[in-house]
Amino acid sequence: MQKITTYLWFDNQAEEAATFYTSLFKDSRVLDVHRYGDAGPGPAGTAMIVTFELAGQRFIALNGGPQFTFTEAVSLYVDCDSQEEVDELWARLTEGGEESQCGWLKDKYGLSWQIIPRRLQELLSDSDPARAQRAMKAMLGMQKIDVPALEAAANG
Repeated sequence: MQKITTYLWFDNQAEEAATFYTSLFKDSRVLDVHRYGDAGPGPAGTAMIVTFELAGQRFIALNGGPQFTFTEAVSLYVDCDSQEEVDELWARLTEGGEESQCGWLKDKYGLSWQIIPRRLQELLSDSDPARAQRAMKAMLGMQKIDVPALEAAANG
């Protein structure tokens, strides 16, 4: 069992969100759903706590009510192998959500994600500082990260 687990507070969409998120990543599944009983505070039979794994990483989601919402101060960073993976995750996660900049987005539940191709990190740490700066400048003008456009910018 992992030592530290991310705990996510939802209003009342924890089970729906966990099911959605597990549909996006390989090696993902809902592990357990604890439901409210007659004592509440939520409606009896509805999900209280949902434990799930995304790509082998454990998360817990709570239906805690509307008192707290997500902010961009915390996000889930996804290391993508390819532009195709970026494109697929971006499309699915922004559906009903909101695009931001530099690979950041908010999903339909308000949770912030960074959908980042590995190639971006390689370009930003290029041994040629001019190439790295050109890639950085290009990235700062993007919402979804576009690897071919980054490569073109880096190459001048």
